[in-house]
Amino acid sequence: MDGFITAAVILAVIFGAGYIGYRYVKRKLSAVSRSLFGTDSFVEGWNRQADVLAATPKSVSGMTRVFAPQIERDFPDINLTQFKNKVENMLISALQAIGAQDVFLLKEATKELTTQVENQIEKNRAEGVQEVYERIHIHQTEITNYVKRDGTCMIVFQSAVEHLHYKKRGAEIIEGNADRLTQTKYNVEVVYIQDEQLTKIDNAVGTTCPNCGAPIKKLGAMYCEYCGLAVTPINLKVWTLHKFYEV
Repeated sequence: MDGFITAAVILAVIFGAGYIGYRYVKRKLSAVSRSLFGTDSFVEGWNRQADVLAATPKSVSGMTRVFAPQIERDFPDINLTQFKNKVENMLISALQAIGAQDVFLLKEATKELTTQVENQIEKNRAEGVQEVYERIHIHQTEITNYVKRDGTCMIVFQSAVEHLHYKKRGAEIIEGNADRLTQTKYNVEVVYIQDEQLTKIDNAVGTTCPNCGAPIKKLGAMYCEYCGLAVTPINLKVWTLHKFYEV
């Protein structure tokens, strides 16, 4: 009997200590939750924060004011607003094409971009995954970089994008959330081939003199440096949408 009483006392002490520990941890979690989210419920506070993030557009690395004057000095006839529109149209159509697994939905398609989208579609098919993009909206697009190297000139546009994005296998969602928007950013590289022999990009399209065929290597050149013939000013046809990626 004494042993039974002793065991009962020990169990009571253990359970009591556990309950006290539980209450202590709960108070601490509540204090942290109030400090971070303004509510005692950590789960409720976390969900509130997730909802706020889902509705808040990402900030883009906007360097348009810095790089636009440089680009316009190099290419006096360039239309950066038209470039921006092409970038946004392509980006939306690329996501839609991946979601529908139909590369023909891609707009402003170059060979490089078409291959990129095709590869993502084939990857999803091989894994038995359907990647869903819905309610796609672009909040802002800015120039984030301008680079001249290896025979190319590259303008990098960055877009703040929101969408519903998730992956599912059959009826099961394996990644993402079908009910909550995702705010993210994408970069799109737009490339001009200044010198085909220096660039490492496949199927490069450079500018050549229509009279003698010599490469026009000087940015914004109006005359061929070899034969002196007037050269058509550089325009959108010489630039290509090279690739896009999430950042």
